[in-house]
Amino acid sequence: MARITSANAFMVDLEPKVVRTDAIQSFKSQETIFVVLRDADGARGMGYSYTIGDGGASILALLKETLLPRLMGQEADRIEAIWQDLLFCSHATAVGPIMSLALAAIDTALWDMRGCKTGLALHVLAGGAKTSVPMYTTEGGWLHLPPEALAEDAKAAKATGFLGSKVKIGTPSIAGDTARLETVRMALGDEYEIMTDANQSMTAAEALRRVPMLERLGIAWFEEPLPSDDIAGHRRLQAQSRVPVAVGESLYSPGQFADYVAADACGIVQADVARVGGITPWLKIAHMAEAHNIAICPHFLMELHVSLVCAVPNAPWLEYIPQLEDIASPMARDGGRALAPEQPGLGIDWDHDKLAALTVAGSAFEIRERAQ
Repeated sequence: MARITSANAFMVDLEPKVVRTDAIQSFKSQETIFVVLRDADGARGMGYSYTIGDGGASILALLKETLLPRLMGQEADRIEAIWQDLLFCSHATAVGPIMSLALAAIDTALWDMRGCKTGLALHVLAGGAKTSVPMYTTEGGWLHLPPEALAEDAKAAKATGFLGSKVKIGTPSIAGDTARLETVRMALGDEYEIMTDANQSMTAAEALRRVPMLERLGIAWFEEPLPSDDIAGHRRLQAQSRVPVAVGESLYSPGQFADYVAADACGIVQADVARVGGITPWLKIAHMAEAHNIAICPHFLMELHVSLVCAVPNAPWLEYIPQLEDIASPMARDGGRALAPEQPGLGIDWDHDKLAALTVAGSAFEIRERAQ
């Protein structure tokens, strides 16, 4: 084992490739927070986290003032011990998004370092269940797009091998949501999977009104119909729906997922590796879901999640939303399947010159181990 001797952190702000809107918000930008760790053996690991436009400075401040100084001198291989120590040293700020997003930047860097030191790719290091996974695309399903555009995007995706598309719902009327989904179903046929996402926009009554329509159209899942803290409402909805209720992108700890699973309040979990605090807790959530015969279909971050969904047996889909192509090589694909990277560590081929050019002014800093 070797102790951690230094850390660098910085932030890159990436504009979305297309307009991304849902029922409650618009994706302004991806503030991407990077952490680079080095140990006494000279090994290096690079991890990252993100926001959708706000809060990046708060994550950097937590890393600079609290988490990275405490990390110095700890043994890099003791990833679980580090995660627990960092969580509880700032327990007054947990559980919540800022703490989890900061932890994720560190945790993913530690897993990257472990992979690089062992020579193992992340999907093997974390389980090795498979080497590729089907993708569904969200990039052409945003709420501002008319039904005809949704169908054209889905047809183009299907032509390249994709097996499904996600369509945002949550228009002011059930007729509006019905028109969106019926147009796609008529154009793509019954075999093509259609996922829906309401982004926490509905009351329990409005969500329940849409269930017969979703069932009739053979929808794959009904994502975030209600506010994420309404476990009881999701439980009642799931009990009355043959369409699985999917939750998770707005949950921030394994315990929050455990509450949903224990309440029979969801049929699919969608843990986001950044929003739950990194790879260490993500794997716990995935295995908990597997033990309850529930699929995990993670939210966003396809370049990182591709390795995780290939590590576990109960992850049937990867969400396709390209966002890192300005700063990293494109994720490997075979038609509509994503291929797990075979390089050691996270397997993301970063363009360091572009990262340097796009680093937000004043965001970069370094923390070093104090001399003994």
